[in-house]
Amino acid sequence: MSKLEELIQQYCPDGVEYKKLGEITTILRGKRLTKSQLSDDKPYAVYHGGLDPLGYYESANRTANTTMIINVGASAGTVGYSKEDFWSSDGCYCIEHSASFDDRYIYYVLQTQEQQLKSKVRIAGIPTLDRLVVEDLKIPVPPLPVQEEIVRILDTFAELQAELQAELQAELQKRLQQYNYYRDNLLSFEGRTDVEWKKLGDVADLLSGFPFDSTQFTSAGIRLMRGVNIKRGQLCFNENDDRYWKSTAGLEKYIVEENDIVISMDGSLVGKSFGMVKKEHLPLLLVQRVARIRSSVFNINFIYHCIKNWFPNYVDKKKTKGAIPHISMKDIANLPLPSLSLEEQEKIATILDRFDTLTNDLSQGLPAEIEARRKQYEYYRDQLLTFKQKA
Repeated sequence: MSKLEELIQQYCPDGVEYKKLGEITTILRGKRLTKSQLSDDKPYAVYHGGLDPLGYYESANRTANTTMIINVGASAGTVGYSKEDFWSSDGCYCIEHSASFDDRYIYYVLQTQEQQLKSKVRIAGIPTLDRLVVEDLKIPVPPLPVQEEIVRILDTFAELQAELQAELQAELQKRLQQYNYYRDNLLSFEGRTDVEWKKLGDVADLLSGFPFDSTQFTSAGIRLMRGVNIKRGQLCFNENDDRYWKSTAGLEKYIVEENDIVISMDGSLVGKSFGMVKKEHLPLLLVQRVARIRSSVFNINFIYHCIKNWFPNYVDKKKTKGAIPHISMKDIANLPLPSLSLEEQEKIATILDRFDTLTNDLSQGLPAEIEARRKQYEYYRDQLLTFKQKA
C-alpha cells in the first residue's frame, strides 16, 4: 500500500467531501492598470488576460503561491500559478489563501477542471468567464495530509516530466537546426543564372475571403476559416471557439480545398500566421482578411516552403505600422518566387516535407512524443485527484 493510500485509509476511508469553491475560499478579482504604469524594469509581473505577463509594476497585490484563473480574452478559463508575488489585473481571478487547503493542491485540482471552465466562457463580444461559474465549481477537499501528499507526488512527477520534455525539446531543436540548414541550402539560388523569378500572383490563384456577418453565425453548418485558426504553420480548430455558416449556397468560390495555403492578413503575428489545409480540416469557408493560395502551374508544397522561408521578413518590410499590422493582397501577390522546373520543385519540396513532418506535425516525430508525455502526466494527475465521494 502506498503512502497516499495509507493516508486516505486513515483520514477519509468513507470518501471525500466535494464542495463548491466559493464555500471554502473567496474568488478575488484584481485591479486594472494602465499601460503607462507598466515598465520592464519594475519588479512585479502583471497578469491580465493570459499567463504571460502583460508588463511589470512597482508593487504587488497578490502573494506568492497563488492560483489564478484568467477571466477575459482568448485565454479565459486557463488556470495558472505564481510562485512569486505579482499584480492581478481585473482580467485575472485569484484564489484567496486558506488554512483549509494547500494552495498547490487547489492549483492541481483546478487544472483538471480547465475544460469545464472554458466551456462556460461567454463568447459574445469579449470572451468572459463569470465569477459565479468559478464559485460554483465543485472540487474534492480531502484532509490536509492527503492534499499535501498528492502535491508532493505531482510536484515530483511534474519535475521529472519537465526534465524529460526539456531533453526532447533539445533534440527537437537539433532537428530544427538540421531542417534550417537544408532549407537554406535548397532555397539558395545565389549565383544561379538559370533561375527566373516570378511574382506569386503570376503563378498562383489568390483570393481573399468573404465578409461574413458575425450576427448570423450558426452553431453548426460549414466551419469558417478565420485568421485566429492559423498559428505559426498549424491550423488549429476548437469546437468551443469555431464559427459556422448555414451553407455554401452562393459562396462556392470561397470553399477551401485540401492543400490550399491560407495566410492571415492582419494581427500581431501577421507574416508568421500561415498554414496548409489538410483533408481533416474540411469543409471550410474562407473569411475576409484571410488569403488563399492555390496553384496548377507550381508545386504547392514548394510554394509553401518558399513562403515559410521568405514571407516573415518580406512582411516585416511591407506590413502597415498601425495598431493592427496588415499585409495587403497586392503585396502577397508580389512575393517573388524562383521559377524552377516542376521536377526540381518537387525534389526540394519532398526533402523539406520530410523535415517539416518530423519537426512540426503533432501526429509524428518528436512533437508527438512530447505531446504523449504531457497526456501521460495529465492522466496520472487526474487519477490522483479522483476520489470516492463521501455520502
